[in-house]
Amino acid sequence: MAIAKAERLMNLALCLLGTRRPLSKRELRQSIEAYLEAGSDDSFNRMFERDKDDLRELGLVIETVESLESEVGYLARRDSNRLPPITLDAEEAAALGLAAKVWQQARLAGAASGALQKLRAAGLPEDVDPYEAHSALEPRIPVHEAAFEPLMLACRDRRPVVFDYRKANAAQPEPRHVEPWALECWRGHWYLAGFDRDRGAERVFRLSRITGRVRSRGARFTAPVPDVVTVRETVASWAGETADRSALIRLRTGAGYPLRAKATAVRELGDGWDELEIPYGHGLDAWLVEFGPDVVVLEPAELRADVVDRLRAVAKG
Repeated sequence: MAIAKAERLMNLALCLLGTRRPLSKRELRQSIEAYLEAGSDDSFNRMFERDKDDLRELGLVIETVESLESEVGYLARRDSNRLPPITLDAEEAAALGLAAKVWQQARLAGAASGALQKLRAAGLPEDVDPYEAHSALEPRIPVHEAAFEPLMLACRDRRPVVFDYRKANAAQPEPRHVEPWALECWRGHWYLAGFDRDRGAERVFRLSRITGRVRSRGARFTAPVPDVVTVRETVASWAGETADRSALIRLRTGAGYPLRAKATAVRELGDGWDELEIPYGHGLDAWLVEFGPDVVVLEPAELRADVVDRLRAVAKG
């Protein structure tokens, strides 16, 4: 932040905190030198609105009050902007620091950094460094998909979206009209849960299969948003995590490490192949197709047939 802007924000904050009555724009302009130097009323208005938004973003509670003469005034009451002392021990501060460092996405990283700055201003002890490493492991939640940020904002603002989505067994994507509810990371992949308008039901979408740009729509949600959105449970059931059966597959040596992690039994066959027994549940066929020629389904026959059908559909394009 430039020194001039920081000084201007400080002066505006002091004016709003020091007054006992609401101050109009005219009075604020006369009280702050930088506003007096504004070239025109339009320039001042734009500058003031930006400064007011910046102060609110920093945590200052600014009230807007309309007088009997219909003149709008502003003030920041001290009791509304006073926080009780914040006491954090080393473990609690470390937890906050780790949470702030988790995010690699630029928008969330800025918000996390700003939150820690507010805690420091509110009384976080100077001898406690929430950014200090307290573990040999450093958490990361990578976000590589371009769809993440527009979907995150759409979930926050409750705005329907449209995007092109390619299913695992489809060669071409198709448009989906979705009312987004929540984003969640599971096993290194991001998923969106929401109401699919075209199918009239809840659906979960993997962000890596969204192609093109996510477009927002101005209309409101048509379906109620559930209190609890079970993204992980839904994806886990599709991936066979809740399966009560087993499947037998052949897997090329050195390939398919996610499948090996799920295997309940592994046997070396030689000639570059291993035999694995893995949990079998809804959606396992779609997951196995992702490994292409490195996987051969041995049994059950129904799973083998489903995988073959999906591969033929992809081959036909």
